[in-house]
Amino acid sequence: MHSHDHGLAHDLETILKTASNRRQALRWLASGAAAALPLIGCGGGGGDSTTTASTGTSSSTGSSSTTTGTSTSTASASTASTTASCSTIPEETAGPYPADGSNTLNGSTINALLLSGIVRSDIRASIAGATGVADGVPLTVKLQLVNTNSSCASLAGLAVYLWHCDRNGNYSLYSSGLTGENYLRGVQETDSSGMLTFTTIFPGCYSGRVPHIHFEVYPSLAKATSSSNKIKTSQLSFPNSVSTDAYTATGYSSSVTNLSRISFATDNVFSDGTSLQMATVTGSVSAGFVATLTVGVTV
Repeated sequence: MHSHDHGLAHDLETILKTASNRRQALRWLASGAAAALPLIGCGGGGGDSTTTASTGTSSSTGSSSTTTGTSTSTASASTASTTASCSTIPEETAGPYPADGSNTLNGSTINALLLSGIVRSDIRASIAGATGVADGVPLTVKLQLVNTNSSCASLAGLAVYLWHCDRNGNYSLYSSGLTGENYLRGVQETDSSGMLTFTTIFPGCYSGRVPHIHFEVYPSLAKATSSSNKIKTSQLSFPNSVSTDAYTATGYSSSVTNLSRISFATDNVFSDGTSLQMATVTGSVSAGFVATLTVGVTV
């Protein structure tokens, strides 16, 4: 595992700046995260974690062929709202590694949204002169954006910026040895049905967090250039059985250990429920996985 300049302290500072993320900050503080600040320092996304080693196992159910899951927590997501039959996906922290122009590394602003070629479906390789390629189990992510303010109407012409860690739990542009790479980051525009697709790899599991993918929603492709324009920040996750299957593949050994030490109930993002953020997953390690999620936003 690599150490990073940004960690949980940065996340708390970031989410406290906006009222929409107060529930996240309060939940972290209530869980004792503040007391653990000096201990956070390893893992690709230590900034998303409340502890360096949480215990417990997920109660998510399903198989590797077709799987859905829910959190072990009975609490509902306080920021989710319902209109007609739609529910707005909860607002979540972007974490310390968004590369959306909202933070810096070594004094320089990191903004992958300005990279030439960032608008792409296949995000496994670096772009704009960088040559790294992220290895891992193939994963296709399919998102459909719907308007919770208009009876689940499809949202065409919106944009999604999606990013996640590699199979070792590290983030491009931030993690030691990867500051010159920008893989596993990309932007896509929704089609007439509100759909978009990313081709990527199954993310690793680092200490203190269940496997997850970050994303931000923007009102248009033209405005997907800075975090100041985003209208929603959230995360998606996977049923525990799917993650367990994925981590039988070569290169995910550290993820096996980290997954055994965390559960949805103890995860600092998903402990209040995953009903709106748990992807439906089909596939296998050999064939690759397909994760599908409907994302409700209010526009």
